[in-house]
Amino acid sequence: DPQKLEQGMLALLGAARNIQERVERALEGVGLSAAKFQALDQLAKAGGPLALSELAGCLKCVRSNVTQLVDRLEADGLVKRTAHPEDRRAIQALLTPLGAERHSAGAAAVRDVQLDLASRLDPRDGEVLLKALTALC
Repeated sequence: DPQKLEQGMLALLGAARNIQERVERALEGVGLSAAKFQALDQLAKAGGPLALSELAGCLKCVRSNVTQLVDRLEADGLVKRTAHPEDRRAIQALLTPLGAERHSAGAAAVRDVQLDLASRLDPRDGEVLLKALTALC
């Protein structure tokens, strides 16, 4: 039924906005924006310094945006810029101890939102939802 499909898509968009707002509020509670958390998350996953061009690729954004983001993270004491050992022209970003701490707090805040949302679903509904969302991606 096309009308039900349209209603479902509108509900999906509304749910996505709601989830995004909840995640952003949770991250604000630990002093991070979504963009800052995503950058810290990539650096944490890398386990070491990342060239800004690599970080831009991971975040799927242009290098100039990453440069500005790293500027803000560095001003907050969350990352440190270092020279690339093989290319003097390249700059890398590295998590500071405070950045690692803030990343952990952000990850815990996001996990709390995820757990709360998951608790609202019957396990069978979660399977159906995952199947439907996977089909849309």
